[in-house]
Amino acid sequence: MLDKFRIAKQPEVDLLTRMADAGTLPPPLEGPRPSFLDALTAPGLTVIAEYKRASPSKGDIALNLEPEDVARAYAEAGAGAISVLTETEYFKGDIAFLERMTAAGLPLLRKDFLVHPLQVRQTAATPASALLLIARMFPDAAALAAMKEQADAYGLDSVVEVFDENDLDMAKEINSTIIQVNNRDLDRLTTDLAISERLASRKDSGETWISASGMEAPEHLARMRSLGFDAVLVGTSLMRGGDPGRALATLTSEV
Repeated sequence: MLDKFRIAKQPEVDLLTRMADAGTLPPPLEGPRPSFLDALTAPGLTVIAEYKRASPSKGDIALNLEPEDVARAYAEAGAGAISVLTETEYFKGDIAFLERMTAAGLPLLRKDFLVHPLQVRQTAATPASALLLIARMFPDAAALAAMKEQADAYGLDSVVEVFDENDLDMAKEINSTIIQVNNRDLDRLTTDLAISERLASRKDSGETWISASGMEAPEHLARMRSLGFDAVLVGTSLMRGGDPGRALATLTSEV
């Protein structure tokens, strides 16, 4: 699955390379960005609400919901941050959505399949406060560390995503501050919260952890909080009903 996403991103990397050679890459955004890490470490369990229009497993989810409206609804319903899917082919996202979702005032996470330093530079030119780095998309810890170091240099938080113990070893090797455990089986495209349960015991002091995928009921959030997670990322269950704000309020009503 990740190889398929990597192939889909190659035209973007090629375009960014041509732009870099021509000196036409947009400059990094100047001025402060809302702190993504601060949002995750606020008291209680932080919900990162996701703007997700489609996915390979669910197909089209909510193509009619505009990013501005969803961002406002999430902010009013108490989200601590917003994850914005920017991958175009399989998730029908757009990097322009980041700019369109700033009015809500929440930190934005660029969620995409980033494998090249120029994609970090591209992200730095947007209002995103953080970007996603999927550990197993890199050949080794050194390559992952290089991407994280570049993000640090631009003032972007790196969310390092792991699926299993080997991924987690890599994340810890590069001293990741924010670690996201994805509960999805990439081969079967199913979710199992037992993945977060299994890895939670390895959380160390100074790390901020997110559990992602499979969050569909208040008891799921309570379960993650009891395991020591600082935040959860919720997408499909909020978007599919057509009223993301109401769905978020319902999901968090008992947590």
